[in-house]
Amino acid sequence: MTSTLDDNALAQLFTEAHSHVSWQDKAIPEVLIKQLYDMVKLCPTSANCSPARFVFVTSQEGKQKLKPSLSKGNVEKTMTAPCTVIVAYDEEFYEELPTLFPYADAKSWFTSSPEAAYETAMRNSSMQGAYLISASRALGLDIGAMSGFDPNLLNETFFSENKWKVNFLINLGYGDGDKSHKRLPRLTFEQACKII
Repeated sequence: MTSTLDDNALAQLFTEAHSHVSWQDKAIPEVLIKQLYDMVKLCPTSANCSPARFVFVTSQEGKQKLKPSLSKGNVEKTMTAPCTVIVAYDEEFYEELPTLFPYADAKSWFTSSPEAAYETAMRNSSMQGAYLISASRALGLDIGAMSGFDPNLLNETFFSENKWKVNFLINLGYGDGDKSHKRLPRLTFEQACKII
């Protein structure tokens, strides 16, 4: 793969894409949610560890379960979004490594070091969440990523019976472009980057 995406594709993914807080009343088909994951799972992670776990909250019952853990400023935008994705990580992601990375005893890298397991899970699930954002845009969806929530309450509500832990949230759907905010400033290359 050596070709560059055309300007329209780059605009959809990056240059003209916005985070959304207002949504059209339009459901996301389940087949599209599955297609989205099928794209995300192919993206790279350290030793193919794939620690991210995704909960696609689309029902009103699910939204009501989620609501108490949201910060006040995130309630309306989340309740009106067609889908809210809980981007989580599996604390015991390494249990899948004999299948996902059969080239070495990668499981032992993490069973012997809880710190390495946590750092790897957080770092790589964050990357997988970012892949989900790009894949969503590629499939014609809009996103609004959020970190304003009570993680302890959310984990207790959704993950009390497994070893998953929340990383961040993404509202997903078809944005109302008339109500999107103007793009905020970004750091320049000189402010954020070095070439050495």
